[in-house]
Amino acid sequence: MGNRNNYINIMASLAQKIAASSNQLRAGHGACAGCAFPAIVRTVMAGSEKPLVISNATGCLEVTTTVYPRSAWNVNYIHSAFENAGATISGVETAYRFLEKNKKIKEEYNFLAIGGDGGSYDIGLQSLSGALERGHRFVYLCYDNGGYMNTGGQRSGATPFGADTTTDPTGSNKSGKNQNRKNFLEICIAHDIQYAAQASVHNLPDLYRKAQKAFSYNGPTVLLVFSPCITVWKFPTGKAVEIAQKAVESRFWPLYEYENGQYTINYFPQKYTPVEEFIRPQGRFHYLFQNKNGQKIISQIQNSIDLNWEKLLRKAEK
Repeated sequence: MGNRNNYINIMASLAQKIAASSNQLRAGHGACAGCAFPAIVRTVMAGSEKPLVISNATGCLEVTTTVYPRSAWNVNYIHSAFENAGATISGVETAYRFLEKNKKIKEEYNFLAIGGDGGSYDIGLQSLSGALERGHRFVYLCYDNGGYMNTGGQRSGATPFGADTTTDPTGSNKSGKNQNRKNFLEICIAHDIQYAAQASVHNLPDLYRKAQKAFSYNGPTVLLVFSPCITVWKFPTGKAVEIAQKAVESRFWPLYEYENGQYTINYFPQKYTPVEEFIRPQGRFHYLFQNKNGQKIISQIQNSIDLNWEKLLRKAEK
């Protein structure tokens, strides 16, 4: 009972902080009902104690919040192309340091670049890699919904193995995407950054804490957040948080962070949930439960999860 009351108090406090900063991303945007990314973005913004400058790559978040001639943003906001949010935030942060050095600006700012998995894993990876390598001071937030959702549900480097997409459809001779997901966070960590973390929309206190930590570093940091897509994953409105929790409980999406060379797993499921419980509610995997080869593919997905979890455990032990 004590743990439950403590959790309720934490959530109440966090809700107040998010509400206090909610005018940064105002109501009236065009995101789908029940979409995960408004809660993700507001929670991350609440983690900054300084005013923000945001570079937002083209994607679901951008197209639903900046429908001309209106904008839901009430912060310093730049719409970047699909491929260059990292380059844009690099230029802004460099300009700020120049103005600060020459005493032309006194107020302190934090810098936040945002992209979906399409603009992060794939199209925007080159400019993000450059920004990480150069060491600019910014937080990069990727809301991962596993595909190019606002352009028709095409597969991306984040789409999981076996998922049905418009460019990797299922059929008599095809079983969805044939490749595993990229390990985006490890790619970022390989740039010798100080902090990177994986979080989920179902656990906002964990995300808020990680956002606070990410903004505290004087260099590039990365937040990768699980953001289920109602429209393309094909599950009922209002189930995004439940789906996200099942992803974590199945270890498909572990909650962990990397800080100055040390891996820390933030949550150990008390009982490992079979991945079948995570994918069954999603329409993009329905064919697996109707196809004679479906169980084989589910077993492949489960084996991949088990292998990646063991790798993470070894990293955390070191």
